[in-house]
Amino acid sequence: MSTAGRARNPITDRDADRARPRRAPTVALLLVAVVGLLVSVVTASLFGSADVGPVDVVSTILRHVGLGGIAPTPPLPRLLDALIWESRFPRVLLAAVVGAALAVSGAVLQAITRNPLADPYLLGVSSGASTGAVAVLLLGIGGGISLSTGAFVGGLVSFGVLLVLLGGGRVAGPSRVVLTGVLVSQFFAAVTSVILMVSGDANSTRGFTYWLLGTLAGARWEGVTGTVVVILIGVLAIQFFAPALDAFTFGWDSAAALGINVTAARIWLMVLTSLITAAAVAASGAIGFIGLLIPHAVRILANPMHRSLLPLSAIAGAVFLIWVDTFARSAFTPHELPAGVITALLGAPAFALVLKRLES
Repeated sequence: MSTAGRARNPITDRDADRARPRRAPTVALLLVAVVGLLVSVVTASLFGSADVGPVDVVSTILRHVGLGGIAPTPPLPRLLDALIWESRFPRVLLAAVVGAALAVSGAVLQAITRNPLADPYLLGVSSGASTGAVAVLLLGIGGGISLSTGAFVGGLVSFGVLLVLLGGGRVAGPSRVVLTGVLVSQFFAAVTSVILMVSGDANSTRGFTYWLLGTLAGARWEGVTGTVVVILIGVLAIQFFAPALDAFTFGWDSAAALGINVTAARIWLMVLTSLITAAAVAASGAIGFIGLLIPHAVRILANPMHRSLLPLSAIAGAVFLIWVDTFARSAFTPHELPAGVITALLGAPAFALVLKRLES
Protein backbone atom coordinates (compact mmCIF):
# COMPACT_ATOMS: atom_id res chain seq x y z
CA MET A 1 0.00 0.00 0.00
CA SER A 2 1.33 3.47 -0.82
CA THR A 3 2.21 5.94 1.91
CA ALA A 4 -0.59 8.25 0.79
CA GLY A 5 -3.20 5.51 1.24
CA ARG A 6 -1.81 4.06 4.45
CA ALA A 7 -3.88 4.62 7.60
CA ARG A 8 -2.07 6.81 10.16
CA ASN A 9 -0.76 4.92 13.18
CA PRO A 10 -0.88 7.44 16.06
CA ILE A 11 1.83 5.67 18.07
CA THR A 12 4.49 5.03 15.44
CA ASP A 13 3.85 8.33 13.63
CA ARG A 14 4.08 10.23 16.90
CA ASP A 15 7.43 8.58 17.65
CA ALA A 16 8.67 9.41 14.16
CA ASP A 17 7.63 13.05 14.60
CA ARG A 18 9.53 13.22 17.88
CA ALA A 19 12.65 11.69 16.32
CA ARG A 20 12.58 14.14 13.41
CA PRO A 21 14.63 17.27 14.25
CA ARG A 22 12.49 20.37 14.71
CA ARG A 23 13.65 23.29 12.60
CA ALA A 24 12.35 26.83 12.45
CA PRO A 25 10.70 28.04 9.22
CA THR A 26 13.28 29.31 6.74
CA VAL A 27 11.56 32.65 6.06
CA ALA A 28 11.34 33.42 9.77
CA LEU A 29 14.99 32.52 10.27
CA LEU A 30 16.04 34.70 7.33
CA LEU A 31 14.13 37.68 8.71
CA VAL A 32 15.64 37.22 12.17
CA ALA A 33 19.10 36.78 10.64
CA VAL A 34 18.85 39.94 8.51
CA VAL A 35 17.64 41.99 11.49
CA GLY A 36 20.44 40.54 13.59
CA LEU A 37 22.98 41.47 10.92
CA LEU A 38 21.76 45.07 10.70
CA VAL A 39 21.75 45.43 14.48
CA SER A 40 25.24 43.91 14.66
CA VAL A 41 26.61 46.33 12.04
CA VAL A 42 25.26 49.37 13.88
CA THR A 43 26.17 48.14 17.37
CA ALA A 44 29.71 47.09 16.44
CA SER A 45 30.27 50.55 14.93
CA LEU A 46 29.71 52.06 18.40
CA PHE A 47 32.77 50.43 19.94
CA GLY A 48 35.82 52.66 20.18
CA SER A 49 37.43 55.51 22.03
CA ALA A 50 34.90 58.17 20.93
CA ASP A 51 31.37 57.91 22.33
CA VAL A 52 28.62 58.02 19.68
CA GLY A 53 25.05 56.79 19.73
CA PRO A 54 23.41 54.24 17.44
CA VAL A 55 21.18 56.90 15.84
CA ASP A 56 24.29 58.93 14.98
CA VAL A 57 25.85 55.87 13.34
CA VAL A 58 22.72 55.21 11.28
CA SER A 59 22.48 58.88 10.25
CA THR A 60 26.14 58.99 9.19
CA ILE A 61 25.82 55.85 7.08
CA LEU A 62 22.61 57.10 5.43
CA ARG A 63 24.24 60.40 4.48
CA HIS A 64 27.26 58.74 2.92
CA VAL A 65 25.12 56.36 0.82
CA GLY A 66 23.01 59.22 -0.53
CA LEU A 67 20.01 58.89 1.78
CA GLY A 68 20.65 61.95 3.92
CA GLY A 69 17.05 63.09 3.47
CA ILE A 70 15.83 60.37 5.84
CA ALA A 71 18.69 60.71 8.36
CA PRO A 72 17.11 61.11 11.82
CA THR A 73 19.80 63.45 13.26
CA PRO A 74 21.83 66.44 12.00
CA PRO A 75 25.37 65.85 10.71
CA LEU A 76 28.09 65.04 13.21
CA PRO A 77 31.28 67.09 13.51
CA ARG A 78 33.71 66.26 10.73
CA LEU A 79 36.08 64.33 13.03
CA LEU A 80 33.35 62.05 14.40
CA ASP A 81 31.88 61.61 10.93
CA ALA A 82 35.27 60.49 9.59
CA LEU A 83 35.78 58.21 12.60
CA ILE A 84 32.56 56.33 11.85
CA TRP A 85 32.68 56.32 8.06
CA GLU A 86 36.41 56.03 7.39
CA SER A 87 37.51 53.82 10.30
CA ARG A 88 34.79 51.85 12.06
CA PHE A 89 32.25 51.10 9.35
CA PRO A 90 34.73 49.78 6.73
CA ARG A 91 36.10 47.37 9.31
CA VAL A 92 32.65 46.13 10.31
CA LEU A 93 31.66 45.77 6.65
CA LEU A 94 34.85 43.85 5.86
CA ALA A 95 34.24 41.52 8.81
CA ALA A 96 30.72 40.86 7.50
CA VAL A 97 31.74 39.99 3.94
CA VAL A 98 34.76 37.90 5.01
CA GLY A 99 32.63 35.94 7.48
CA ALA A 100 29.98 35.40 4.79
CA ALA A 101 32.56 34.25 2.24
CA LEU A 102 34.18 31.74 4.58
CA ALA A 103 30.86 30.31 5.77
CA VAL A 104 29.49 29.88 2.24
CA SER A 105 32.77 28.35 1.06
CA GLY A 106 32.62 25.83 3.87
CA ALA A 107 29.05 24.83 3.03
CA VAL A 108 29.96 24.37 -0.64
CA LEU A 109 33.10 22.33 0.00
CA GLN A 110 31.33 20.08 2.49
CA ALA A 111 28.82 19.24 -0.25
CA ILE A 112 31.35 18.86 -3.07
CA THR A 113 33.72 16.62 -1.14
CA ARG A 114 30.98 14.94 0.92
CA ASN A 115 33.28 15.56 3.86
CA PRO A 116 31.64 17.23 6.90
CA LEU A 117 35.05 18.45 8.09
CA ALA A 118 35.90 20.38 4.90
CA ASP A 119 36.61 24.10 5.25
CA PRO A 120 37.55 27.00 2.90
CA TYR A 121 41.28 26.33 3.20
CA LEU A 122 40.94 22.75 1.99
CA LEU A 123 41.96 23.60 -1.58
CA GLY A 124 45.24 25.27 -0.59
CA VAL A 125 44.03 28.77 -1.48
CA SER A 126 45.01 30.13 1.93
CA SER A 127 48.56 28.84 1.63
CA GLY A 128 48.85 30.25 -1.88
CA ALA A 129 47.59 33.62 -0.67
CA SER A 130 50.18 33.58 2.10
CA THR A 131 52.92 32.88 -0.43
CA GLY A 132 51.72 35.74 -2.63
CA ALA A 133 51.64 38.12 0.32
CA VAL A 134 55.11 37.23 1.60
CA ALA A 135 56.53 37.42 -1.95
CA VAL A 136 55.26 41.00 -2.27
CA LEU A 137 56.33 41.94 1.25
CA LEU A 138 59.85 40.49 1.27
CA LEU A 139 60.85 39.92 -2.36
CA GLY A 140 59.27 43.01 -3.87
CA ILE A 141 57.58 40.97 -6.60
CA GLY A 142 54.85 42.82 -8.47
CA GLY A 143 56.41 46.24 -8.79
CA GLY A 144 54.95 47.80 -5.65
CA ILE A 145 51.49 46.17 -5.62
CA SER A 146 49.77 45.94 -2.26
CA LEU A 147 50.05 42.99 0.08
CA SER A 148 46.36 42.15 -0.34
CA THR A 149 46.70 42.14 -4.14
CA GLY A 150 49.69 39.83 -3.90
CA ALA A 151 47.73 37.54 -1.59
CA PHE A 152 44.77 37.47 -3.98
CA VAL A 153 46.98 36.61 -6.96
CA GLY A 154 48.79 33.94 -4.93
CA GLY A 155 45.49 32.34 -3.95
CA LEU A 156 44.37 32.15 -7.57
CA VAL A 157 47.74 30.73 -8.65
CA SER A 158 47.50 27.97 -6.04
CA PHE A 159 44.00 27.13 -7.27
CA GLY A 160 45.31 26.97 -10.83
CA VAL A 161 47.93 24.48 -9.70
CA LEU A 162 45.19 22.46 -8.01
CA LEU A 163 43.12 22.31 -11.19
CA VAL A 164 46.14 21.19 -13.22
CA LEU A 165 46.85 18.38 -10.75
CA LEU A 166 43.19 17.36 -10.86
CA GLY A 167 43.22 17.19 -14.65
CA GLY A 168 40.87 20.13 -15.08
CA GLY A 169 38.44 18.91 -12.43
CA ARG A 170 37.65 15.56 -14.06
CA VAL A 171 38.37 13.50 -10.97
CA ALA A 172 37.03 10.13 -9.97
CA GLY A 173 35.95 10.99 -6.43
CA PRO A 174 35.88 13.57 -3.62
CA SER A 175 38.82 12.00 -1.80
CA ARG A 176 41.20 13.02 -4.57
CA VAL A 177 40.07 16.65 -4.27
CA VAL A 178 40.85 16.57 -0.54
CA LEU A 179 44.25 14.91 -0.94
CA THR A 180 45.29 17.19 -3.79
CA GLY A 181 44.22 20.23 -1.78
CA VAL A 182 46.40 19.07 1.12
CA LEU A 183 49.32 18.57 -1.28
CA VAL A 184 48.97 22.08 -2.75
CA SER A 185 48.57 23.60 0.70
CA GLN A 186 51.72 21.96 2.04
CA PHE A 187 53.74 22.93 -1.03
CA PHE A 188 52.88 26.63 -0.82
CA ALA A 189 53.32 26.63 2.96
CA ALA A 190 56.84 25.29 2.40
CA VAL A 191 57.54 28.00 -0.19
CA THR A 192 56.38 30.64 2.27
CA SER A 193 58.68 29.28 4.96
CA VAL A 194 61.66 29.30 2.59
CA ILE A 195 61.03 32.96 1.64
CA LEU A 196 60.73 33.95 5.29
CA MET A 197 63.93 32.14 6.23
CA VAL A 198 65.97 33.52 3.32
CA SER A 199 64.70 37.07 2.96
CA GLY A 200 62.90 38.04 6.13
CA ASP A 201 64.18 40.11 9.04
CA ALA A 202 62.70 40.27 12.53
CA ASN A 203 60.35 43.19 11.87
CA SER A 204 58.98 42.01 8.52
CA THR A 205 58.55 38.46 9.80
CA ARG A 206 56.65 39.75 12.85
CA GLY A 207 54.36 41.88 10.68
CA PHE A 208 53.67 39.07 8.25
CA THR A 209 52.97 36.62 11.09
CA TYR A 210 50.45 39.06 12.58
CA TRP A 211 48.68 39.34 9.22
CA LEU A 212 48.76 35.58 8.76
CA LEU A 213 46.95 35.06 12.09
CA GLY A 214 43.96 36.90 10.67
CA THR A 215 43.27 40.56 11.35
CA LEU A 216 40.89 43.20 10.03
CA ALA A 217 42.86 46.11 11.45
CA GLY A 218 43.93 47.42 8.05
CA ALA A 219 40.39 47.84 6.68
CA ARG A 220 40.17 50.95 4.47
CA TRP A 221 37.66 51.84 1.78
CA GLU A 222 40.21 51.46 -1.03
CA GLY A 223 40.61 47.75 -0.34
CA VAL A 224 37.24 46.99 1.22
CA THR A 225 35.21 48.07 -1.82
CA GLY A 226 36.92 45.61 -4.18
CA THR A 227 36.67 42.80 -1.63
CA VAL A 228 32.96 43.43 -1.11
CA VAL A 229 32.25 43.40 -4.86
CA VAL A 230 34.19 40.18 -5.52
CA ILE A 231 32.68 38.32 -2.58
CA LEU A 232 29.09 39.44 -3.21
CA ILE A 233 29.26 38.43 -6.87
CA GLY A 234 30.80 35.07 -5.94
CA VAL A 235 28.26 34.32 -3.20
CA LEU A 236 25.30 35.25 -5.42
CA ALA A 237 26.66 33.10 -8.26
CA ILE A 238 27.07 30.12 -5.91
CA GLN A 239 23.39 30.43 -4.93
CA PHE A 240 22.41 29.42 -8.49
CA PHE A 241 24.13 26.06 -7.92
CA ALA A 242 21.99 25.17 -4.88
CA PRO A 243 20.15 22.32 -6.70
CA ALA A 244 23.47 20.82 -7.81
CA LEU A 245 24.82 21.01 -4.25
CA ASP A 246 21.72 19.23 -2.96
CA ALA A 247 22.29 16.49 -5.51
CA PHE A 248 26.00 16.22 -4.61
CA THR A 249 25.11 15.19 -1.06
CA PHE A 250 23.81 11.88 -2.50
CA GLY A 251 26.98 11.28 -4.52
CA TRP A 252 28.24 12.36 -7.92
CA ASP A 253 26.72 9.37 -9.72
CA SER A 254 23.30 10.15 -8.24
CA ALA A 255 23.71 13.81 -9.21
CA ALA A 256 24.49 12.81 -12.80
CA ALA A 257 21.41 10.56 -12.85
CA LEU A 258 19.33 13.58 -11.81
CA GLY A 259 20.52 15.48 -14.86
CA ILE A 260 23.28 17.56 -13.24
CA ASN A 261 26.36 18.26 -15.36
CA VAL A 262 28.65 17.12 -12.57
CA THR A 263 32.01 18.13 -14.08
CA ALA A 264 30.90 21.63 -15.09
CA ALA A 265 29.08 22.31 -11.82
CA ARG A 266 32.00 21.02 -9.78
CA ILE A 267 34.56 23.16 -11.62
CA TRP A 268 32.43 26.28 -11.42
CA LEU A 269 31.83 25.78 -7.71
CA MET A 270 35.53 25.22 -7.05
CA VAL A 271 36.40 28.34 -9.05
CA LEU A 272 33.84 30.50 -7.24
CA THR A 273 34.80 29.10 -3.83
CA SER A 274 38.47 29.73 -4.47
CA LEU A 275 37.75 33.24 -5.74
CA ILE A 276 35.84 34.37 -2.65
CA THR A 277 38.25 32.56 -0.32
CA ALA A 278 41.22 34.26 -1.99
CA ALA A 279 39.48 37.64 -1.66
CA ALA A 280 38.73 36.98 2.01
CA VAL A 281 42.26 35.80 2.84
CA ALA A 282 43.81 38.69 0.90
CA ALA A 283 41.79 41.18 2.96
CA SER A 284 42.08 39.62 6.40
CA GLY A 285 44.67 36.84 6.50
CA ALA A 286 43.78 33.30 7.50
CA ILE A 287 40.77 33.22 9.85
CA GLY A 288 39.91 29.63 10.59
CA PHE A 289 36.97 27.55 11.78
CA ILE A 290 34.20 29.84 10.43
CA GLY A 291 33.71 27.79 7.27
CA LEU A 292 33.78 24.57 9.25
CA LEU A 293 31.44 25.43 12.11
CA ILE A 294 28.87 27.91 10.80
CA PRO A 295 27.31 25.59 8.15
CA HIS A 296 26.93 22.84 10.75
CA ALA A 297 25.28 25.24 13.20
CA VAL A 298 22.87 26.43 10.51
CA ARG A 299 21.99 22.82 9.53
CA ILE A 300 20.94 22.18 13.13
CA LEU A 301 18.58 25.17 13.15
CA ALA A 302 17.30 25.29 9.58
CA ASN A 303 16.40 23.27 6.52
CA PRO A 304 19.63 21.63 5.24
CA MET A 305 18.67 22.23 1.60
CA HIS A 306 21.22 24.60 0.08
CA ARG A 307 18.65 27.11 -1.16
CA SER A 308 18.21 28.13 2.47
CA LEU A 309 21.52 26.86 3.89
CA LEU A 310 23.70 29.16 1.76
CA PRO A 311 22.06 32.53 2.58
CA LEU A 312 21.64 31.64 6.24
CA SER A 313 25.27 30.53 6.46
CA ALA A 314 26.36 33.80 4.82
CA ILE A 315 24.45 35.94 7.30
CA ALA A 316 25.44 33.82 10.31
CA GLY A 317 29.10 33.93 9.28
CA ALA A 318 28.89 37.70 8.85
CA VAL A 319 27.35 38.23 12.30
CA PHE A 320 29.81 35.84 13.93
CA LEU A 321 32.93 37.51 12.55
CA ILE A 322 31.60 41.01 13.27
CA TRP A 323 31.34 40.17 16.96
CA VAL A 324 34.60 38.23 17.04
CA ASP A 325 36.44 41.21 15.58
CA THR A 326 34.64 43.63 17.91
CA PHE A 327 35.76 41.57 20.89
CA ALA A 328 39.29 41.27 19.53
CA ARG A 329 39.74 45.04 19.15
CA SER A 330 37.98 46.19 22.31
CA ALA A 331 38.34 43.57 25.03
CA PHE A 332 42.06 44.13 25.67
CA THR A 333 42.41 47.86 24.95
CA PRO A 334 44.93 49.35 24.15
CA HIS A 335 46.12 46.00 22.75
CA GLU A 336 44.35 44.22 19.92
CA LEU A 337 44.24 40.50 19.27
CA PRO A 338 44.07 39.05 15.76
CA ALA A 339 40.55 37.88 14.99
CA GLY A 340 41.95 34.52 13.85
CA VAL A 341 43.23 33.85 17.37
CA ILE A 342 39.74 34.37 18.82
CA THR A 343 38.10 32.11 16.22
CA ALA A 344 40.68 29.41 16.98
CA LEU A 345 40.02 29.66 20.73
CA LEU A 346 36.28 29.41 20.14
CA GLY A 347 36.52 26.96 17.28
CA ALA A 348 38.61 24.25 18.92
CA PRO A 349 35.99 23.21 21.54
CA ALA A 350 33.18 23.74 19.03
CA PHE A 351 35.04 21.50 16.57
CA ALA A 352 35.14 18.79 19.24
CA LEU A 353 31.36 19.10 19.62
CA VAL A 354 30.90 18.77 15.85
CA LEU A 355 33.01 15.60 15.85
CA LYS A 356 30.97 14.16 18.71
CA ARG A 357 27.71 14.97 16.92
CA LEU A 358 28.96 13.35 13.69
CA GLU A 359 29.89 10.18 15.57
CA SER A 360 26.52 9.89 17.30
